Amino acid sequence: MQKIALITGITGQDGSYLSELLLKKNYKVHGFVRPNYNKNNLKSNWRIKKFKRKIFLYKVHILDEEKIKRLILKIRPDEIYHLAAQSYVDYFKKVKKNNTFDINFRFTKTILQVIKKNNIHTRFFFAGSSEMYSNKIKSKINENCRFSPSSNYGLAKLKSYKLLKTLRKKYGIHASMGILFNHESPRKDTSFVLRKISSSVAQIKYGFKKKIKLGDIKSKRDWGHAKDFVKAMWLICQQKKPDDFIIGTGKIHSVEQFAKLAFNHVKLDYKKYIEIDKTLIRKGDSRPRVANITKIKKKLKWKPNITFNNLVKDMVDSDLKRYIKR
Repeated sequence: MQKIALITGITGQDGSYLSELLLKKNYKVHGFVRPNYNKNNLKSNWRIKKFKRKIFLYKVHILDEEKIKRLILKIRPDEIYHLAAQSYVDYFKKVKKNNTFDINFRFTKTILQVIKKNNIHTRFFFAGSSEMYSNKIKSKINENCRFSPSSNYGLAKLKSYKLLKTLRKKYGIHASMGILFNHESPRKDTSFVLRKISSSVAQIKYGFKKKIKLGDIKSKRDWGHAKDFVKAMWLICQQKKPDDFIIGTGKIHSVEQFAKLAFNHVKLDYKKYIEIDKTLIRKGDSRPRVANITKIKKKLKWKPNITFNNLVKDMVDSDLKRYIKR
């Protein structure tokens, strides 16, 4: 029997890769999109345009509890992947901080309450974040480390997880969390630094741009590829018993390393094209959070397959193709 999946955030980086994975596994894929979604607008569709006709999309405001309930009861998904969230990163500065917390938590709460109150037999995956942890932890972060978020984004994720854990324990809901560390791809928004670099490398190579402004290029992260991460999400939902897992690579690299590899890929010297802009340096961006993926490797036999070097190559090659068409 064909399985049915519902994905929130389906037009985003993770949602689009997850959709492709599930379609290959013969799932019927449904997704929630924003109310201002325009099926004819490339900006809304560029990540899903190749398979858009194979999936079912519904315009939903993330605070419209009645519509969310009605659609979940109509779709009756076997698996729900809750990936949508309002990010805390700099390009959301226009949004009030409290809104980030309220919106993210209320959306998760609504979905979980629909599952509980209507006794829907579905498996729920919640996309947690490394932002739920302090950036002062010296060792690699595992599932037993204490949560200590410093952003409203991280706080909302933590409160959502506490609700998930309560409902799982009290009502037996099959609800799991994947704690996602940084993951990138050609489908990442250019507001994020690695995609900003790969996009700029292509533009500089073709003469559309002369320089790229960056902040702290010594800043380090545990960066993986989104394609690997969505495989982990699916594996988590296939377990008989719900559980929580760290998803990362366990390795760290700097922004400078990415930039050097990206420019080298097009035979350019990165030092000639980077300008340091101190206004782009994020405050409190000190020790990097690094994932300990022992549990997910042991229990789910999952590990990242795409290396950092291949992540760089994939992103730069994709942007080279994108800009050569212009």
